Amino acid sequence: MSAWLYAALVAAVGLERLAELAVSKRHAAWSFQRGGREYGRRHYPPMVLLHTGLLVGALAEVWLAHRPFLPWLGWPMLALVVAGQALRWWCVAALGPQWNTRVIVVPGLARVRAGPYRRLPHPNYLAVVVEGLALPLVHTAWVTAAAFTLLNAWLLGVRIRCENEALAALQRA
Repeated sequence: MSAWLYAALVAAVGLERLAELAVSKRHAAWSFQRGGREYGRRHYPPMVLLHTGLLVGALAEVWLAHRPFLPWLGWPMLALVVAGQALRWWCVAALGPQWNTRVIVVPGLARVRAGPYRRLPHPNYLAVVVEGLALPLVHTAWVTAAAFTLLNAWLLGVRIRCENEALAALQRA
């Protein structure tokens, strides 16, 4: 895979992220109209910065460090990127208007236990972890993969605690 094809892949993922933000904005409005409450506002900007950094870092590393495409690594990683995207959109479909890039909970709504949420409490984050590791490794951008994975592990710890606290507060209310 040439660096140009890789750039197209990263651009496609970037466009997918913009689509997520559009869906998220629509879902946030739906939630707020129903009395939704947002939690964890302080960690959201670093999360956006980290995810933007993944895309920029992967491209920069491939172009500036002249990372090669290694078929034995690149093709399986591409398959994981596609699988991660499929899991993410399965999560969006399962949560419906309750899905959001922010932590917004609506009083009175039952916790979703359909789709991938039947088996995992936070399947969307599995998609994020897989994509964050696999997307850079499609074209051997291992520094970006390692940096994102480490920073994302810390941020997901913050995010999951925030979500769990928000859901617990909702159940107590």
